[in-house]
Amino acid sequence: MRVGIIGGKLQGVEAAYLAKKAGWDVVLFDRRKKAQGAQLADVFHCMDILRSREEFVAELKGVNLILPAIEDLEVLTALADIGQRTHIPCVLDLDAYRISSSKQRSNQLFAAMGVPAPRPWPDCHFPMLLKPSDGSGSEGVQVIPCREKLERLLHQESRDNWVLEEYLEGPSYSIEVMGFSGNYQVFQITELEMDAQYDCKRVLAPARLDLGLKREFEEMALKLAGELSLQGIMDVEVILHAGKLKVLEIDARLPSQTPIAVFHSTGFNMVEYLGKAFVQGKMPGPRLKQARQKGAEKPVILEHFLVTPEKIEACGEHILGEAGPLHVLRDFFGADEVLTDYTWGKKEWVLTLMTWGSSPVEVWAKRDQVLKRIQEELQIPEVLDPYPPSWYEGAE
Repeated sequence: MRVGIIGGKLQGVEAAYLAKKAGWDVVLFDRRKKAQGAQLADVFHCMDILRSREEFVAELKGVNLILPAIEDLEVLTALADIGQRTHIPCVLDLDAYRISSSKQRSNQLFAAMGVPAPRPWPDCHFPMLLKPSDGSGSEGVQVIPCREKLERLLHQESRDNWVLEEYLEGPSYSIEVMGFSGNYQVFQITELEMDAQYDCKRVLAPARLDLGLKREFEEMALKLAGELSLQGIMDVEVILHAGKLKVLEIDARLPSQTPIAVFHSTGFNMVEYLGKAFVQGKMPGPRLKQARQKGAEKPVILEHFLVTPEKIEACGEHILGEAGPLHVLRDFFGADEVLTDYTWGKKEWVLTLMTWGSSPVEVWAKRDQVLKRIQEELQIPEVLDPYPPSWYEGAE
């Protein structure tokens, strides 16, 4: 399989990493010369596909699959058109994406379906959460503690492109669902830990969640996929507040972070599944469901660090978007595998650390040893993790 990945930032890194794990050839397109995924690809083209459309089509020769890894509606619309023109399957559901990329439209969908979600303003109390309606992730998200701050914001900003809803505390979880026309499968549930900016800094697989809540979450994801008539993949993020799961957002596109964690925990490669599904026009057989029923899952931690001469700090994945091209290293300071822009002598660099093993306690101990070794060998004063995890506590 030869896949053309469009976009070399966080989703592009995810797509390229998993495509290589599947043994595919990767052709990556990004308009930035130092795209984060550039070194993960077999071939990298620095181009703006909207301005160089015919050149882009020519470079697709030999490509079996187009995999968008970008959240730009104009680019996505162009890719859908190019896919039809070239008869190359394009992993894209524009209708579902248009809904999921707008928190306002997503919330309307949740309300119409009766899916539990945070209560909207003015039907909720302070503190509240303010989110940009468009896009995904944590950019622009902030807590509104009181009416005075809310009134200042409403005076400064138009409410047309913002969502105000109740602020909920509790652990967050994510699940991917994939399929076509009512035939859907769910993948492993993962647990998400956030930094101070509500950006995911750590993915834990499998999630520590009650079996009944796991089934409820899976049914919720399948119901949402069916309502959207999903053609491809989407992820659903929820928060567990006061014993109840509430949907925070949906994203009808390949996510970042969680697919890699699921791959190392279960062995199932979402990019490989997507490719086979779109090329063959149907979902692969029941192997995924059968294997998940056997409980063949191993504990995995995937987390991000910013490393400077002063500290090793756990941070949200946004730090990867500010880094240079990333490369994969094995046995890096004893780690199972990492993604990093580290080079010898570099003063500031990023690290996506991947650790796995037979038990959560073993994995956590291995992770601690890696960080300790980096700290000692590079003489870094401290490791800073302001929001320490509780996932491994009490685990056997």
